[in-house]
Amino acid sequence: MVSHCHYDHMDLDSLAFFARRDAPVVITPPGNARHLRGSGLRDVVECDWWQGHTVGGLRITCTPARHGSARTPFDRNRALWGGFDIRPAEGAAPSVFFAGDSAHGRHWGQIRARLGAPDVALLPVGAYDPRELMAAVHTTPEEAVAAMAELGAAQAIGMHFGTFRLTDEPFDEPLHRLAASCAAAGLDAGRFTWLAHGECRAFAAAAQPLLAQQAAR
Repeated sequence: MVSHCHYDHMDLDSLAFFARRDAPVVITPPGNARHLRGSGLRDVVECDWWQGHTVGGLRITCTPARHGSARTPFDRNRALWGGFDIRPAEGAAPSVFFAGDSAHGRHWGQIRARLGAPDVALLPVGAYDPRELMAAVHTTPEEAVAAMAELGAAQAIGMHFGTFRLTDEPFDEPLHRLAASCAAAGLDAGRFTWLAHGECRAFAAAAQPLLAQQAAR
């Protein structure tokens, strides 16, 4: 799944490696296949927002996001961007929502209304300053906590921080602000967490959705 064509999300050298090793099916929003095929990937499926594709027993649906795209000064917003909802094609089992890059907005609630609350939501928490430039394309940690609530996600994992220095905030600030925002929202420890580079972790399924937990208070 490739969310959009910005260089920090679509690295063609890395994708060329996967093309040689695995020849995978690639799902991406419209306009991105031309870049991907240049890396040697051949099985590329373009899905518009709310369109889906079934592969390996999973239904993968492209979801809206507030962002943008470009790889050169001459192709601004000529390819679409988005996130992905990933769940079994048949039967009930844990579902995952990957937000891609996105600003805060009403699309979180729309995704929940159309596809259901995810068990795990991967939400961006970095690259947010200066706000006069970034507010339209990236969420703050505080907005990511609000997004988790609007999605009704049982578990959230912060992403889009700490790898590339993209914007002006201090490199370690997103996690400090995320922890403070979770505490202010009354989130139980571990409900909105993050992973270190290379870390793998097992998560328990079916935690109580955030909105229900807040209503119970």
